[in-house]
Amino acid sequence: MRVILVAGATRTAEIDGISAAGATRDLLLHTPSADAEILAYGDTVRAPVTPVSPTGCPTPAVVTRGVRELLGFDVTVVDGGLARPTGAPTVSVGARPGRDVREPDPVQTGPGAFAAAREFGRSLPDDRVVVGETIPGGTTTALAVLRALGEDAVESTSSSLPENPLELKRRVVDAAFSSSDLEPGAAAHNPERAVRYVGDPVLAVAAGLTAGALESGTDVVLGGGTQLLAVAALVRHAGVPRRATLATTTYLADDVPELESAAEALGLDRRVSDPGFGIDEAGPLSAYADGVAKEGAAMGGALALADEAGRLGEVTDATRAVLDRVTDGEREGRTADGP
Repeated sequence: MRVILVAGATRTAEIDGISAAGATRDLLLHTPSADAEILAYGDTVRAPVTPVSPTGCPTPAVVTRGVRELLGFDVTVVDGGLARPTGAPTVSVGARPGRDVREPDPVQTGPGAFAAAREFGRSLPDDRVVVGETIPGGTTTALAVLRALGEDAVESTSSSLPENPLELKRRVVDAAFSSSDLEPGAAAHNPERAVRYVGDPVLAVAAGLTAGALESGTDVVLGGGTQLLAVAALVRHAGVPRRATLATTTYLADDVPELESAAEALGLDRRVSDPGFGIDEAGPLSAYADGVAKEGAAMGGALALADEAGRLGEVTDATRAVLDRVTDGEREGRTADGP
């Protein structure tokens, strides 16, 4: 079993009020690089800080890493347009960071990265993979891509914030269409066009990777929420009909009531896991039960694997151990350059 994390950036995340995937707008750009390190090594190595929300909720990457320490699955990080260096080993498919989606042509490397990731997906030796993402601001670009494809099953996307700024997202999406001269539905059956003009590089890479893996007969679990719904839509519009599974958390499923019908419309099986973070023993992880973060960094996919292994009840303690290790290192001022 392999978990593949696609990590990248879009300047859309710097729009005030869009994302909580970092304590400040400057640190948002470090979040994907840090998530990759945590998943690969169980700690940060080059990233200057562990990603937390402005209210102190830790990154979902610590949960995915906690499950990895329980189950021992392999990890591959694919560079989906990283804006800051990472100490994690990565696979390159030519993606570059995305510009603000309100600018014309914000993801020029999207079509090429989609094609290269598709070839990479076809070459994977695994029988089954979990595909996840880390990109602050990605729910806004996912909404734009779904609209560009003409997929109306999801009228909203989730948010890392407890109060989803849907009106702000919709204004940003409207501005993206205005600057691109792309009409809603005009990119149907043309996923490369959708991600280039109103998307982000992580969507391009994750969709290409998923399409290639499905085409080669690999079973794919999309570990995430509405961003992975957009990935599934891109895959369908690329002409790949084979079913995949969407695995997410109860926190995200509760936030997006239409998730089940949208997954069904895209031909996805659906799995929802509850890690049980709403208890006193969960410590900082209890913020998830309060509606912060909800999903990301393949968390839903990792929880599904823990559930299958009968070890879901061990995830809280395993994650707390990872979180304690990471935060202890920060308090000691560690600045390691490697694993």
